[in-house]
Order: sequence, then C-alpha cells, then structure tokens
Amino acid sequence: MATQTAKKTEKTNPNLYQAEYLGSGTFIISKPKRKAAKRRQSALKGTTRGARKA
Repeated sequence: MATQTAKKTEKTNPNLYQAEYLGSGTFIISKPKRKAAKRRQSALKGTTRGARKA
C-alpha cells in the first residue's frame, strides 16, 4: 500500500524535483517555483547586483 500512495502523490504534484534523461548526457530538470514571499524577502534584504557593498 505504501507504493500506491507514493504514486498518487507523484502524479498529483507536478512541481517536484525531477530529472528526465533524454540521451547522450542531456537532461530536462524541473523544480518547483519559489514562493512569492521568499522572492519578496530576497529582493528586500538582499543586496542589489552590481551595487557597492559598503
């Protein structure tokens, strides 16, 4: 029964980390998007690219 529940969650949540091998060293990597709250905090607290750090 544990394998059935794992398959259900995998099908219902397409935002999981996945890597699909296409051949000859080529992969398609998919990962979940960052949440809006984290993007906002990163922009507010993080330094702007190219700005002086002093």
